[in-house]
Amino acid sequence: MGDFNLALVVVAIVVCILVFLFNIYLLINYQHPDDANQAYFPKFVVVFGLSIAAISILMLPADVANRQACRHAIYNGACNLTLPMKQLWLAIYIVDAVLVFFVIPFAMFYYEGDQDKIKSAMCWVVTTAIVCALLLGILYGLAGKADFTVRHLSSATTSFPNSFDFNIGQQCIGNGARQCSAYSANASSETTWTMRATFPEYVVALATIVGSVLFTIFGGVGIACLPLGLIFSFIRRPKAVITRSQYIKEATELGKKAKELKKAADALHQEERSGAKGRKWRKNVKAVEKELLLLEDDVKALEEMYPQGEKAETAWAMTVLGYLAKLILGVLGLIVSVAWVAHIVIYLLIDPPFSSFLNEVFIKLDDIWGLLGTAAFAFFCFYLLLAVIAGAMMLGLKLVFVTIHPMKWGSTLMNSFLFNVGLILLCSISVIQFCATAFAYYAQATAAQEIFGHNLQSLRGIKYLYKYNVFQIGFIVLAGLTFVYYAAFFCLILFLEKANTIKFDFCGRSWVLATTAAAATDLTAVT
Repeated sequence: MGDFNLALVVVAIVVCILVFLFNIYLLINYQHPDDANQAYFPKFVVVFGLSIAAISILMLPADVANRQACRHAIYNGACNLTLPMKQLWLAIYIVDAVLVFFVIPFAMFYYEGDQDKIKSAMCWVVTTAIVCALLLGILYGLAGKADFTVRHLSSATTSFPNSFDFNIGQQCIGNGARQCSAYSANASSETTWTMRATFPEYVVALATIVGSVLFTIFGGVGIACLPLGLIFSFIRRPKAVITRSQYIKEATELGKKAKELKKAADALHQEERSGAKGRKWRKNVKAVEKELLLLEDDVKALEEMYPQGEKAETAWAMTVLGYLAKLILGVLGLIVSVAWVAHIVIYLLIDPPFSSFLNEVFIKLDDIWGLLGTAAFAFFCFYLLLAVIAGAMMLGLKLVFVTIHPMKWGSTLMNSFLFNVGLILLCSISVIQFCATAFAYYAQATAAQEIFGHNLQSLRGIKYLYKYNVFQIGFIVLAGLTFVYYAAFFCLILFLEKANTIKFDFCGRSWVLATTAAAATDLTAVT
């Protein structure tokens, strides 16, 4: 057991270093050129936050491996060589909460503002700290208790027998006893055992509730739109290279659209200087940001349709291969999404569970090779985080009250980085709780099960959200609605192709359906 835990510690250290280096790589390649060689504090927050989020996801597989170190012990307390996973969980999630509610908001103000805004950021952080401390103190004092339903078991005594003879008809001591008397207690023997939760556990529980609301919304939408978005990207791919005259015509239209957006942006800047920053102004800003993002996508699509330069043929070949890769990833992602939805339904929503499904898959993979099931388990957890980002991006384009913060290779500003890191950190707590519940059979007897299972689901007020599967049901409903949304879009495309319709409106945009081999795409947005 000592060698096993030594290996686990070494692997944990190496993985943490690799995660940190990988996040630095992401930051360097995703950052906007304007942020090069500056904004070091926000960059540190981004790398540190992404590392905390990734490590928190990887801690659940590590918790399972840590439990296996004591599988030969008579009871878990007999093994003193395991890692202190409960203390590590609480520490990582306290850091998570501090980053989300204090450090990242301050870093966003620090990045976007001047000295006055930095002072306002400090005031915001101090005010938030005071409000959070008061709320946590009041809630912890009033409702920071866990109620456990227990049954009082007792039985009569008997003389110690000279021999034991147990079988299916004689399961306990006594003549013909098929059920031990301790388990034959009536329902009136049930009672509620109340104990006060520790303050760190209560902080984690409240942060989990906040994250679960966002996770249910963004994750439910993202679990469907992540793979289907890739597949639809392949469906809307360029079918052929356009002619020069078509390119000039489309580029001219895009140029006109860019000028209109610049005029709108200048008008909004003028309103900002005059102090007219009301609800209408914010709505108009969101609309301009959305149109600008769509314009960038249209420009990129036009460049793909008309590759230029000496390596035009190579660029076109890479475009074709890129869309094929999206199709493959979309199909694989769809399989994972369907597996997730099926597992939630048959293991969490059906009582008793119809099957342990993915739990059995992970256990069998562990039997093949020790880390295979752990790796598959970590992949399914990370997939949920990717779904959250995809869902946030999709809803950001559709809803006014959701801010758009796209992540683009080589052109992501630090404020978008910080927003997405905060979202990932906030939802990572809920992802771990969700996975600990969904894979309870695989992750049984772990510290995560103790924190996110027994204690969290027994807290006053909070327990009913988990007792009636509110988040799981909401997740499935939103995933189903998103699937219907994409299915309706696909059916509309097929109908218009048969009707030879060229132009139509859908989801607030005008679309052109390509009907000739020389057309740019089978579905190209009109600007």
